[in-house]
Amino acid sequence: MSTIVPFGTRLADAMDSHGPLCVGIDPHPGLVREWGLPDGVAGLREFALRTLEAVGPHVAAVKPQAAFYERWGSAGFAVLEELIAGCRAAGVLCIVDAKRGDIGSTMNGYADAFLGKDSPLAGDCVTLSPYLGYGSLAPAIAEARATGRGVLVLALTSNPEGAEVQHARTAAGTSVAAAIAAHASADNAQDLAGGARLGTVGLVTGATIGSAPTDVGADLAAVRGPLLAPGLGEQGGRPEDLEATFGAAVGAVLASASRSVLRAGPDPAALGEAARRLAAELAAATGRA
Repeated sequence: MSTIVPFGTRLADAMDSHGPLCVGIDPHPGLVREWGLPDGVAGLREFALRTLEAVGPHVAAVKPQAAFYERWGSAGFAVLEELIAGCRAAGVLCIVDAKRGDIGSTMNGYADAFLGKDSPLAGDCVTLSPYLGYGSLAPAIAEARATGRGVLVLALTSNPEGAEVQHARTAAGTSVAAAIAAHASADNAQDLAGGARLGTVGLVTGATIGSAPTDVGADLAAVRGPLLAPGLGEQGGRPEDLEATFGAAVGAVLASASRSVLRAGPDPAALGEAARRLAAELAAATGRA
């Protein structure tokens, strides 16, 4: 029987090898048209698979945003499944950005769909929403641990509306974001005790949130899990700003860029070079160079 290598270890190894860059494979309709492709299932497939082939050798992970595939119904889901299978075949870590979250049997269903051993929608990791209570995520966390996958929980997002929930205070006086970070830290303790380099539970913390972690009392370094930081490039995030935002946790940051890399397409060589260059900048900015 083969030993299951935890997602946190595989991701840390990939960041060491390629730099801490995750490229979002996000077929925005406008981008698909800019590439000269039709805004339909055929264009979706060509865009997704061409991007994977071009950037895969240069990044720690890729992150398809499920919404852009779901908009085409079952045919779009089929493309997402093909992309996930392509990542697996190429040895590229795949984070499915689905932001699922529910309770009870419904959460079990999402866990089976995006983390289950034999599910075609299961990449290496999935994003989750904790706003029905962090405890509602337990089925997904258990399934991730059992299959060697990971979860990334929304904690401090960069959209202005996020603060009304994430900065709010619990009855104990702790910010919601800080409470989520503390829960993730507790869940990761057993993974780290078992030798994982990073825990099963990571957080989504925007690259453009500035001093927010300190402002709301979130101890990101204590999480000891991956910190997905979307927002590089067109959303204003810069590699040189990550250390100021994440402090002692910067070594766990997986920075994500989408349009700023994808606009280099459709030429595969240009796409690959854009990813390679940004990955190298991130490695230097986070002490991995």
